[in-house]
Amino acid sequence: MAQAQTAVSERQDTQQLILDAAEAVFANNGFDGATTRAIADEAGVNSALIHYYFRSKERLFEAVFARRSGAINDRRRRLKDALFASGGTPALEELLDAFLRPTIELGRDEEHGGHNYTRLLVHVATGTDERSRRMTGQQYDAIAIEFVDAILKIVPGLTRELAVWGYLQGVSVGVILMARTGRAADLSAGECRDDDVEEVIARARTFIAAGIRALADPEKTTTKKPNQKEETTT
Repeated sequence: MAQAQTAVSERQDTQQLILDAAEAVFANNGFDGATTRAIADEAGVNSALIHYYFRSKERLFEAVFARRSGAINDRRRRLKDALFASGGTPALEELLDAFLRPTIELGRDEEHGGHNYTRLLVHVATGTDERSRRMTGQQYDAIAIEFVDAILKIVPGLTRELAVWGYLQGVSVGVILMARTGRAADLSAGECRDDDVEEVIARARTFIAAGIRALADPEKTTTKKPNQKEETTT
C-alpha cells in the first residue's frame, strides 16, 4: 500500500515538473516555437515521459492552460459566492475585486511561475486562431457568464449586451495589470508604483466600476440598492 502511494506521489510530482517547465517554455517561445525536447530539458526528465503523461504537445499546452485557469476560476467563484451569501447586494467594486484579485495576485507570484502564465494567458486570450478561441471558451466562458449575471443583479439600467461589454473591458484591464512591468513608474516619474498589489486592485476596480455604471441607462440607475455596501478605497 505504501509503495503504491509513493508511486502515485512520484507520478504527480513528475507531472507537475513537466507542467511548470512547459509553462515557462511556452511563455518564452509560444506554442509553435516550443519543443517537447526543450520542455523535457527544462523539467530535467526524459522526453518520453511527456508523451507518456500528456500524449502530445497540443494536450500538454491545454493542460498547462487549464491548470492555472481552473485555480483562478475556483477562487473567483468562492469570492463571488461569499459576497452574496448573506442575501444582500454587494457593491460593484466588491464584485470586481473578486474578479480581479485571483489573476493579478497570481501574475505577481513569480516564485511559483505566475508571471509565465500571464504571458501565456495574453497570447491565448488575444488569439484569433481556433485553438486559442476554443481554450479561452472552455476555461473562461462559464465563469464569465456568472460574473455578467452578478453585474446585472448589482447595476440597474444595464442590458445583458452592455453588461457583457463592461465585463470584457474589465478583462482587458485585469490582464494588463497581471504583470509588474514598472511602466506606471516610468510614466509618472516614480509617483505611481505597480508593486503594491492592493493599490493596483483598488485603482482598477474603481476605474472599471465607473465605466460599467456609465453604460447603464441613467433613468434606471440609483445611487445605491437596498442593503448594498458602501465602497471603501484601500
